[in-house]
Amino acid sequence: MFSYFSILPVHFKKEDDLSNPTVLASMLFFLPLGGLLLGSISITLYLLLAPLAWLGALIAAIAYMMLYGFLHTEAIMDVADALYAKHSGTDAYAVMKEPTVGAMGVLWAVGMLLLKVGGILFLFLHGAYVLFLSILLISRLALLVLFFTHTFRSTFITQMQKGFSKPYFFSSFILFTLIGTTLSSWHFILLLAIGVLFAYLLAHVLKIKLGFINGDVLGTILESSEIVLFILGARLWL
Repeated sequence: MFSYFSILPVHFKKEDDLSNPTVLASMLFFLPLGGLLLGSISITLYLLLAPLAWLGALIAAIAYMMLYGFLHTEAIMDVADALYAKHSGTDAYAVMKEPTVGAMGVLWAVGMLLLKVGGILFLFLHGAYVLFLSILLISRLALLVLFFTHTFRSTFITQMQKGFSKPYFFSSFILFTLIGTTLSSWHFILLLAIGVLFAYLLAHVLKIKLGFINGDVLGTILESSEIVLFILGARLWL
């Protein structure tokens, strides 16, 4: 999970079978843990740079996105380009898989990047570290729900889904929900309900507009969910 969803150094032996359904299912099982760890690293960096005030918060916010290699941010570009291409009758999937990026994809990604960095910066400056970590857990728990309930136009995701049985899904969801509830009590449950509902509705809308869901759509949903929850959490509790 860390090797795919982060830039943290993880090494494997040549004989390790990373395509094994059990390995891929475990990768999804620990997906929320990735958000928790990357968020904790970002918070630690901010605490070290706290004397720099907003600059330290800005560096830590961007560091969080760097830690997952801007993987989900890049997805926004592809999805935005595909949506605009669909309007003109072009094959959205083909556009999404092109190595180049269109102007609308760049503009949407920059806009979302500013909103996300601004949201994290605001939370850090107000000391809302628990709220920040809770939202990172929720965004990934919402993805688990989508992994479990949807069909994807992606060979890799389909392979992951093969081993992601009910025991894997429910045990992961319950475990990390308990961790989140321990962190922020009923606030977590409320944001979790909103986050899952928002992610599910956004997935439904994008599926209608594009005709499919793939990894880029999931990345866009994660970024969108975190931005919405940063704003909502800040508005309700700060």
